[in-house]
Amino acid sequence: MPSAPLDLPASALADAAPDAAPETSLSRRRFLKTGALVGCSIAAQPFLTTITFAAAPGDARFVVLILRGAMDGLDVVRPVGDPAFKGLRKATLEGKPSIPLDGIFALHPDLAPLMPLWKAGELGFAHAVSTPYRDKRSHFDGQDILEAGTGLDMPDRSVKDGWLNRMLQAMPGLHSETAFAVGRDEMKVIMGKAPYDSWAPDTRLGLSAQSRRLLEAMYHDDPLFRDAAVEAIALTGQLDRQKKAAMASGGMQNQMMAAALPAVDMTKPDPVAAFAASRLRGETRIATFSITGWDSHAAQRQILGRELSKLANTILTLKTGLGDTWKKTTLVAMTEFGRTAWENGSGGTDHGTGGVMLLAGGAIKGGKVYGRWPGLDEAALYERRDLMPTADVRSYAAWAMRGLYGLDTGLLENTIFPKLDMGSNPGILA
Repeated sequence: MPSAPLDLPASALADAAPDAAPETSLSRRRFLKTGALVGCSIAAQPFLTTITFAAAPGDARFVVLILRGAMDGLDVVRPVGDPAFKGLRKATLEGKPSIPLDGIFALHPDLAPLMPLWKAGELGFAHAVSTPYRDKRSHFDGQDILEAGTGLDMPDRSVKDGWLNRMLQAMPGLHSETAFAVGRDEMKVIMGKAPYDSWAPDTRLGLSAQSRRLLEAMYHDDPLFRDAAVEAIALTGQLDRQKKAAMASGGMQNQMMAAALPAVDMTKPDPVAAFAASRLRGETRIATFSITGWDSHAAQRQILGRELSKLANTILTLKTGLGDTWKKTTLVAMTEFGRTAWENGSGGTDHGTGGVMLLAGGAIKGGKVYGRWPGLDEAALYERRDLMPTADVRSYAAWAMRGLYGLDTGLLENTIFPKLDMGSNPGILA
């Protein structure tokens, strides 16, 4: 697919002209359609994140993490007890040893800091899950479907709200407290009629000289994009451009990003999660934010290791910051789709279907991998390439909502998650 060196996330360009009228403002989708500049998808890049909060009745806390970029569930929770796994994932198993969870599954070594939670029953997983999305495997479409919560296998542009907002609309006594955005990525999952707020900090931008020339040439005669691009260039400052490099191919992009981005310092709390915890200790009951950068077409060991360290740090920061409130907290972390069962020739994996969902918090019944395992024999794979989904990821979120807020199953299956069959209760809450 066409690409060119560009080290500026599209959403940053979109926000470079904050006073633009709605019909002329830039969105990450419109920028991608116009430029198609990044090797795979701007939706998968690690420079965007948003955090949003809402206050709600009751004492339970509900945290939703969107893991943008399609996290590889087969690497995160490894089915080492499946005879076919070793043949499919040779490179995966060449690194640090997996951490045994039960007789079938083992945990990625970079999630080792979370093992005390697993042993305490405060960490679990749901495997072989997906949204109803199939086949096309687009980051943007997959994330739209995940956050909209529709029962369709394609985005429905008429759906303007997200499933979390539809839940908020069904809860009496709801009021807006605060919403905090770190970065510029919108969170459709919380958008809708129910009250919520959002905020974004100042963003510093980094552009290489070649990228500047590219933008100037591309938008010179286009008034819709020209002024925003010029302002974005003016804001670039002195950032290390190696950390924001996007190379001509998706594989090179991932390799360069893996080498350029700094390692996660597990001794320091994650600032976004720390702020989330501070709000959740007060009136805030519901929080959602995203962790990006999970796309791993190449150099997956480095990319996934870093992102899992970030995820572990996020969860541990929440636990520490919440204190006793952690006991009342349910956290679900979900991604738009999984990745292929086979590794590719670049030490990575490509877009797939079935994946894994992470569950954490003092309110969950952890120490277990939930779900029905379909197996990894070629005949058992979806289209003979992906992990076959055996459960709708929305069903786990729905059962969490029912347990936390007592919402009616009919409301959950028809309004909050249209066309969902929740099935039997998996029992994820303690």
